[in-house]
Amino acid sequence: MSSRSSRSAGRLRLLVIQALVFALFATLFARLYYLQVVGGDEYHAQAASQSVREIVVQPQRGLIVDDQGRPLVANRTSWVVSIDRTMLAKMTEHQRDVLVDRVAGVVGVPARTIARSLVTCGDEASVPGTCWNGSPYQPVPVATDVKQAAALRILEQPEDYPGVLAERQSVRAYPRPYGVNLAHVLGYLSPVTEDELDRAQRHGDRSVNGASSVGRAGVEKQYDRWLRGMPGYKNVAVDSMGRVLGDDSEVAGQPGDTLVTSIDAKVQGVVERQLAETIRTARQTYDEVTHRNYRADSGAVVVLEAKTGRVVSMASQPTYDPGVWVGGISKRQLARLYSDDAGNPLLGRATQGQFAPGSTWKPIMTVGALNNGFSTDTRLDCSSGLQVGNRWFKNYESASYGSIGFDQALQLSCDTFFYRVGLHFWQKYGSDPTNVDALDPLVGEAKSFGFGDETGVDLPGEASGRIADRHWKLAYWKAMKGYYCKVDRQGSAKNDFLRVFAHEFCLEGSYYRAGDAVNYSIGQGDTMVTPLQLARAYAALSNGGTLYAPRVAKAIVSPDGTVLKRFKPVAQGRVDATPESLRYVDQALLGTPKVGTLAWRFGDFPLDRVHIRGKTGSAEVYGKQSTSWVASYDENYVVVMMVSQAGTGSGTSGPAVRKIWEALYGVDGMSVDPAKAAIPGTTPPQGLPTFMKDGSILPPADQHEER
Repeated sequence: MSSRSSRSAGRLRLLVIQALVFALFATLFARLYYLQVVGGDEYHAQAASQSVREIVVQPQRGLIVDDQGRPLVANRTSWVVSIDRTMLAKMTEHQRDVLVDRVAGVVGVPARTIARSLVTCGDEASVPGTCWNGSPYQPVPVATDVKQAAALRILEQPEDYPGVLAERQSVRAYPRPYGVNLAHVLGYLSPVTEDELDRAQRHGDRSVNGASSVGRAGVEKQYDRWLRGMPGYKNVAVDSMGRVLGDDSEVAGQPGDTLVTSIDAKVQGVVERQLAETIRTARQTYDEVTHRNYRADSGAVVVLEAKTGRVVSMASQPTYDPGVWVGGISKRQLARLYSDDAGNPLLGRATQGQFAPGSTWKPIMTVGALNNGFSTDTRLDCSSGLQVGNRWFKNYESASYGSIGFDQALQLSCDTFFYRVGLHFWQKYGSDPTNVDALDPLVGEAKSFGFGDETGVDLPGEASGRIADRHWKLAYWKAMKGYYCKVDRQGSAKNDFLRVFAHEFCLEGSYYRAGDAVNYSIGQGDTMVTPLQLARAYAALSNGGTLYAPRVAKAIVSPDGTVLKRFKPVAQGRVDATPESLRYVDQALLGTPKVGTLAWRFGDFPLDRVHIRGKTGSAEVYGKQSTSWVASYDENYVVVMMVSQAGTGSGTSGPAVRKIWEALYGVDGMSVDPAKAAIPGTTPPQGLPTFMKDGSILPPADQHEER
């Protein structure tokens, strides 16, 4: 090829390259023109929206107050440290680890715990209860109740803590008026779960979000929807590094409503102190039966308004500090709350504990007997014991008193008297032990008083108790016969008693025998009640036969003081009994503190002015020490006390019950001074506290108390 031809080809290639470069630049300039001029507004809007993030602003939770307006649960501000995960996402793994370690060192929370809390719930690495349910743009709280010095260090050294926020937030506080604990009534909060959040979103409930804490027990759970309020939402502008530049817009939230309860803190303080002191004393008392000190492993007290069913006081032991849940609970603390060694403190004995009622059952049996053939003139032998089949049933709490009536049998707590009543009905209606449908008037009366079913109290997790009738015994035998028949066949029982029991249970464990009937008549055997059930039944004895659903809530009040809802007493029905039988039992129980089993504990008490009726109980449970009961009432109140494995009713619980009555009426020696009563005027207020605009709370207008 000639040199001229080579030069022509070179120029041609250069022209082609120049044309391509020109075309590329033309395309680039055209695209740039389109982006900046034609589509500039649209892309600017998109860029602006990407720099604005929505953050949830949690509302202040509503107060819980007593009947006088004293705060039982309030709020306080706490330094909370949070970490912005969008900033973490822009760091290397090493940088993230360094930051988490640095934060852990300042706030005193293990780095491993912080790392777990930053994982989104649902991820493979997430741990239920510690993972994050909230928005990916919401800073994740990793430490609550941080010391102010630590929070200020984070705020003053942002270059060392990129994406770490320290701010003051509202958390639950427990003012403890009169030193009250009230944990099982109040309940506690914990973070919302994935299932709860999904359910709320399906129902369009915007009051719950991923950063919410919700009620888990007590009235915190029962009235959660009122207490939680409505969260606000704040749009914040951020830079390319995710740092907040300022607020863009905000939708204000709504604080939660206030729950006014029927609890009286002053009475509650007395009740809790008396229960704790009684347990302490019992543990230092020698048991002549078991030859060791009483264990006194648990206890409960219930004080009700007899005419309405409202709960004035409710205490359980063992208990716990509700504040332990604020800011998150540790594994060690949680394990203790469920620990058998610690006595399962989360279990509220007043509503969830189930115990043999012992002789406090006898007034109910008396009403049943008087409505089914027996009369107030009936006389039966209060002997030292009674032979039933091949078993001798002894008179546990009283000596032999000869022929007596129902009134003395109640006052003296004569077991053999009621053995004869139970045996009479068994022989009359149910001597065939295999007949599960045999009539039993005493069982029917207990059901009429609400036993064997929940009371309907406005507290979650209530136990139903148990009436050990023929149907229950058959069901229990069917459930357990496989186990006991296996023990019987294999001869694997550890002792002679268990071997004989397994053999008899396997063959005839469903039979309802005369021994079951006499045991039932005095509140022994497999029948179980909660202290609240017993208190409700005694309230029916006081008010003439109406069964009320126990209520803790009295009203819901908005943040501006408007009464949104009042909770009126709920009458669930009437007991199946004649007015005459109820009046007879009521009059008979007046004698218990005067001449009966409580008399030695109520000496010099002004019973002529405070008309207390009472019944003691000492329930025997196989393998355990006796359960102490005292059930008492007058025309205004019911006071029931139970201490498990603590001895006799009057011996252990009697002194405390007296002191509670003294507090209710301002009793000082033989005098009654309403001015000294725990509740002003000695009766609960009918009105509600007044919520002032400045945040102060005044007692009800129908109460006059020095505050």
